[in-house]
Amino acid sequence: MKTTDVLVIGSGAAGLSCALRLAEAGIRVAIVSKGPLQSGSTLWAQGGISAVLDATDSVDQHVTDTLTAGGGLCDEDAVRFTVERGPECVRWLQDLGVEFTYADDNPAELHLTKEGGHSHRRVVHAADATGRALESTLSGRAATHPNITVIEYALAIDLIVDHADKRVIGAYLLDVDHGGVTPVAARAVVLACGGANQVYLYSSNPHGASGDGIAMAWRAGCRIANMEFMQFHPTCLYHPEARNFLISEALRGEGAVLRLPNDDGSPGERFMPRFDSRGELAPRDIVARAIDHEMKRLGIKHVLLDITHKPAEFIRSHFPSIHARCLELGIDITREPIPVVPSAHFTCGGVLTDLRARSDVKGLYAIGEVACTGLHGANRLASNSLLECLVFAEAAAADLIQELPSRHLPTTLQPWDESRVRDSDEDIVVAHNWLELRTFMWDYVGIVRTTKRLQRAQHRIDLLQQEVQEYYGNYRISPDLIELRNLLTVADLIVRSALSRRESRGLHYTRDFPTQLEHAEPTVLPGRQWDAIGPQAEMPSH
Repeated sequence: MKTTDVLVIGSGAAGLSCALRLAEAGIRVAIVSKGPLQSGSTLWAQGGISAVLDATDSVDQHVTDTLTAGGGLCDEDAVRFTVERGPECVRWLQDLGVEFTYADDNPAELHLTKEGGHSHRRVVHAADATGRALESTLSGRAATHPNITVIEYALAIDLIVDHADKRVIGAYLLDVDHGGVTPVAARAVVLACGGANQVYLYSSNPHGASGDGIAMAWRAGCRIANMEFMQFHPTCLYHPEARNFLISEALRGEGAVLRLPNDDGSPGERFMPRFDSRGELAPRDIVARAIDHEMKRLGIKHVLLDITHKPAEFIRSHFPSIHARCLELGIDITREPIPVVPSAHFTCGGVLTDLRARSDVKGLYAIGEVACTGLHGANRLASNSLLECLVFAEAAAADLIQELPSRHLPTTLQPWDESRVRDSDEDIVVAHNWLELRTFMWDYVGIVRTTKRLQRAQHRIDLLQQEVQEYYGNYRISPDLIELRNLLTVADLIVRSALSRRESRGLHYTRDFPTQLEHAEPTVLPGRQWDAIGPQAEMPSH
């Protein structure tokens, strides 16, 4: 059994920021990463961090923009809490050495860009690879900090909970390379393991976005909220060799327009003004539905994103990563439009938390995309995600620094027992079920939904859960099996939430209930009632 003061599961912006703040306070932290320390969704974030840094902007206006994008479902206290702390978080990153892009005409002033749903330029960025700049700086600091232990190539299987006290006391970790399972005892656990967008066939996220934290928290007894609101990014590159390469919203912020392809493939009609007066800068749900509508109406496989009217040097300097990657694939974005399609991008719901990032289970915190803080509501405003990671990482760290002295480290944990399982000779079952799940979720629980489609998805989820639970109980576990188990749990939460919302709001659009109800209410699924079903009901059988 390994021990640490705080176990941080996830090594993106949220997890690393929290770990560094704790370590600076003298607290021992262990960071768990599925792959190398520099991995996960943060690494691929292109846009930036929204923060009020311009004299013509204001906190009130950023709050208003966030509430508008959120479709009436945001928690205004959470929005204001987050927005007010944005500038300080940017300064903290600057102090750590993150190299942001500065204004061309003033090298002492940060360059701010504008994205969909924002009324002002307020997105600070590092060219078009902000996530890489953050991740590189934060991981470099974490890897060398004496109070931080990095556990790479490890997958959290489940949280270990003292059900009598409803307190988390650690987690079971699977060695991805060698297969052994190690219990890790901790005085507190921070879930920072991202969203669940790999539940869909097409996603802009890396492979590891399998909803692990949401599923583990649900099994541990936490409430889960607003899972029907899965954001589809409007512009993912349509190319067989780059199925999850995102084309940043910042292109549209700098003037790129969406066009229909002509019969010969050349750029044709601009269509977004037919759907919204804000055109390409409408919130993501509107843009994604518009693209989906045009693709289905015309039977086309993609639309075109055109920025060729901008000077070539402007494009190359502002979007070097996108320009270079597209050029590798034979697309010169300075001279030709980019073929794009919507793809699953961000999980707006998640583990319900308060403003100190605390969940329903004592000692368990959730930060970043895994959490539902109330910031995003029914639709996330562009570039509010990295902001949320940084703000709630600081909030969790501050609460932990205050609370940890009163929390004892567990002395013993139940070992992982594999005496009753055997090696599997049917791994094809896992691969087939993984593909089946992602395919029907894309077809039935995508951008546009119906009750009938949702019910079909629910029926298939129920069958697959029975198969996977039987497999889980009889065979030695693998990373693919654990991720499939978690994705099925998350798919179930998404469909149950979607079926319960009898209206269309934000990212949830259903043809059966196309109008919006007068009063917005969050969808909250109650956590497991351990007292009712017994404390051993979800303990591992391995």
